[in-house]
Amino acid sequence: MAKAGGMEFHITSEYQAWLAEIKNRIVASRVKAAVSANSELIRLYYDLGAQIVEREKNAKWGSGFIDGFSRDLKKSFPDIAGFSPQNLRYCRAFYRFYSAREICQQSVGELGDGEDPAKWQQPVAKIEDSALAAISQQGVDQIPWGHNILVFTKSATFYINQTIRNGWSRDTLAQQIKSELYSRSGKAVSNFGQTLPAVRSELVQQTLKDPYVFDFFSLTAPYNERDVERQLVKHMTKFLLELGKGFAFVGQQYTIEVDGTDYFIDLLFYHTVLKCYVVVELKNKKFVPEYAGKLNFYLSAVDSLVKQADDNPTIGLLLCRDKSNIEVEFALRDMNKPMGVSEYNLTEVLPDELKGSLPTVEEIEADLKRLDDSAREQGDDPNAGK
Repeated sequence: MAKAGGMEFHITSEYQAWLAEIKNRIVASRVKAAVSANSELIRLYYDLGAQIVEREKNAKWGSGFIDGFSRDLKKSFPDIAGFSPQNLRYCRAFYRFYSAREICQQSVGELGDGEDPAKWQQPVAKIEDSALAAISQQGVDQIPWGHNILVFTKSATFYINQTIRNGWSRDTLAQQIKSELYSRSGKAVSNFGQTLPAVRSELVQQTLKDPYVFDFFSLTAPYNERDVERQLVKHMTKFLLELGKGFAFVGQQYTIEVDGTDYFIDLLFYHTVLKCYVVVELKNKKFVPEYAGKLNFYLSAVDSLVKQADDNPTIGLLLCRDKSNIEVEFALRDMNKPMGVSEYNLTEVLPDELKGSLPTVEEIEADLKRLDDSAREQGDDPNAGK
């Protein structure tokens, strides 16, 4: 028995055999690293994390295992950095984060309402292979290890805090991870910094997202803003989940009378945390500056006619199908009311009459072959002379 960091560490024959395997793995990795240094390093760290998690679960090597393991690796490979106890713990966290993401992706994609969770539980090896493939597909192995540490530590903390704050179920957490909530939160283009006190502007900014993902319904083209609005109201529970905690629905096509003329706000909410009304306007087009002026008018009207004395200033959220961030910044720069602009994504379905009229892949390939054959017969072979 040895001491590692003041804690017991039991050096058994099983541990020594496993240590030898890891050393061989590192030697092999160093050869590959000459060809693809960063990618292989990231995969090595993922593998180390998986090995550490597995050994901590099943082996009886004591609480000082990681410290002792670090010492042995550094003794065998003194010229390689990255085997400190802290970095090995990062490897463990790295593995846990991406393997958990893969489990969540499978649960959302494969588990239907009322189905047995055992149906989508996959063998550990399959999940690990899928997670490794996802790491490559997402470009995780294309950025330095230090950058990765920031990604998985900060995003993991974000999802943990959001789960605690919102009381998410496992399925809800899985859906939020799948929709990449972390990368969307706080990304709306806004003028909050110029129109709200500093202590409040950041809180409001983090309340909005860009883009919003409305994947809980589908529409068949052509459709307009009112069609989107009706579907959002119809699926209000899921819409509120996408908006985030604190939004309470007040009304659809909410009527405000200004000097004898009725104006209709697409959707009006009250935010119970921000203590203010939120005007949501929908546009099924790309953003144009005129939209900001109309929203500014609605915010003034709500502040004057609806807001109570103890409410905070009303904020606006303009949802468009597309936008230029630079155009939005210019449009909002001199507006005196707080507002943000975001895009929204939804599922579009082809009309039934078009589905049958569109050519299949096989038909397109056949047409291309006929054109190619015709060109050869006429001596216009585009590949001739190559």
